[in-house]
Amino acid sequence: MARNEENRGRGGRNRGRDREEQADELVDKLVHINRVAKTVKGGRNFQFAALVIVGDQKGRVGFGQGKAREVPEAIRKATDEAKKSMIRVPLREGRTLHLDTPGRHGAGKVILRAAPPGTGVIAGGPMRAVLETLGVQDVVAKSTGTSNPYNMIRATFDALKRQRSPRSVAAKRGLKVGDIVARRNDGASAPEAIEAQ
Repeated sequence: MARNEENRGRGGRNRGRDREEQADELVDKLVHINRVAKTVKGGRNFQFAALVIVGDQKGRVGFGQGKAREVPEAIRKATDEAKKSMIRVPLREGRTLHLDTPGRHGAGKVILRAAPPGTGVIAGGPMRAVLETLGVQDVVAKSTGTSNPYNMIRATFDALKRQRSPRSVAAKRGLKVGDIVARRNDGASAPEAIEAQ
């Protein structure tokens, strides 16, 4: 019995250390703070709503929202939620997306496009925060719907969830990765030829 408790304690200590190491490599960005008022019998109660993006800049990103009477507490809650809801997105060469992908949530509509090296992150507002914390270096993004940061971020995550790597597509179709990548390169050469003319 004592040995089990000892092991549990040791495991707990290691788990805490792992969390600290993981927290060190995560980058968080505060996207939006909103003051919310609730009218009650004695007057108004004010709270703050925070929207935070968390990512490791290596292909993992998440977002969270938190509400509290004080701003720091709202940010802490939002950060904790963002860490729990992280998703992994496959990146091409660790710098851009594999596919041009649309995303939608409510009135929020976005399109994310892969870009050649040296393009940088061409995106505005909340989308830029998501793509930078994800670790994308070259991407072109456009929002055509609402400018509400909550819907824009959810639409961006909808687009990111649709990303597929050539390896996963090849496994699904029973092909080799080389076949899929070769086809993609053939398809990419047509627009370049048009631009050259």
